[in-house]
Amino acid sequence: MTNELAREPGASASRVRVSAALERLHQLYPKLIDLKLDRLQRLLGDLGHPERSLPPVIHVAGTNGKGSVCALARAVTEAAGLHVHVFTSPHLVRFNERIRLAGELVTDDQLAEALDAIEAVNGPQQITVFEAITAAAFWLFSRVPADLAIVEVGLGGRLDATNVVNPAACAITSISLDHQDFLGATLEIIAGEKAGIIKPGVPVVTGFHPPEVLARIAAIAAENHAPLLRRGHEWNAEPTPTGMVFDGIALPPPALAGAHQVENAGIALAALRAAGFAISPDAMAKGLQSTEWPARLQRLRGALAALLPEGSELWLDGAHNPGGAEILAAQLAAWEGPTTLILGMKQSKDVAKVLRILIPHAAAVYAVAEPEQHLALPVEAIIEASDGIAKPGPDIRGALAQITAPTRVLICGSLYLAGEVLKLDAA
Repeated sequence: MTNELAREPGASASRVRVSAALERLHQLYPKLIDLKLDRLQRLLGDLGHPERSLPPVIHVAGTNGKGSVCALARAVTEAAGLHVHVFTSPHLVRFNERIRLAGELVTDDQLAEALDAIEAVNGPQQITVFEAITAAAFWLFSRVPADLAIVEVGLGGRLDATNVVNPAACAITSISLDHQDFLGATLEIIAGEKAGIIKPGVPVVTGFHPPEVLARIAAIAAENHAPLLRRGHEWNAEPTPTGMVFDGIALPPPALAGAHQVENAGIALAALRAAGFAISPDAMAKGLQSTEWPARLQRLRGALAALLPEGSELWLDGAHNPGGAEILAAQLAAWEGPTTLILGMKQSKDVAKVLRILIPHAAAVYAVAEPEQHLALPVEAIIEASDGIAKPGPDIRGALAQITAPTRVLICGSLYLAGEVLKLDAA
């Protein structure tokens, strides 16, 4: 995550400064994940508590869909003429994707200034890179006027670095098994970690969940006297032949593909309303139609798509856990005609379960790993997990070269793979 900035094409002097700063910070505490809040709370205090000087915050947790909810909420509020800060992770192609200041991607100069400020007050004290990035985002948010800040949880919720904000509303999206080493072995335990973002008296919006998940979220909301706004109870969103309906308001379909985006759109709209934003139906419609969020059932039309036989389609999705695979499987079942899967995953993920969900819907499966893909699972391990069904790519271009007849192709399995695919498709 650090040296890659300096390798980006046309890297500016400020970007090289950012890369060097992140590398120095990484040396202070090389663990990439260590879920605690004390280090960041100390740093924010030394910075003058920028997290206390933010515009109204919507804090979004969940296993799948939280990035889409952030993108949908941003698009709708910007369509209403508001200025919006956004903090999300991870990035796909450029590090700057993580931070938007009043609607614009953070510049290299702004990032460099923020990290300089953090290094100046942190000195040699321990801090993780993600905590430093979170502090940088809040430091920048506190200095640039905006109407709203949308903050995505990095991992979990209760002990995530972002859980130092005082939100106007919280949102919890779909929950499934992922990051069990850090969050727990069952859906109920993971739900408790995600629901750790709930604050006393602050409304929390959530969609459909299994009974044990919703019960855990409801219990934590009750402990905090936080109004719980559930799909199908306090709010509703349903698909229609021409789009969707949100609490009686007829709207066009979200620009993000997939039936699951109706719920994500509903969560975004309900969270905005709970936070006190009165968005007109026209702005809702315009925002839903203009939403962009790369690698979420994204149709590719660039250099990689050109490698396929005429009449083919190339799609990209970052689904990387069983819950995401279930959503993809539903989309594969809804699509007409065969789909070829190209799958590459991170080493820590449950590749066998993901494959069990997806293989019944695939005409063929190729296993891949790109050279620059972060912690890529070896191709041989994917093939073994598929019981020999998957064929070696062994990389994206190699897999595409083996497809000789028109087909639909879906690349999936990892957001890190997605980032590499987007670079290749733009080449």
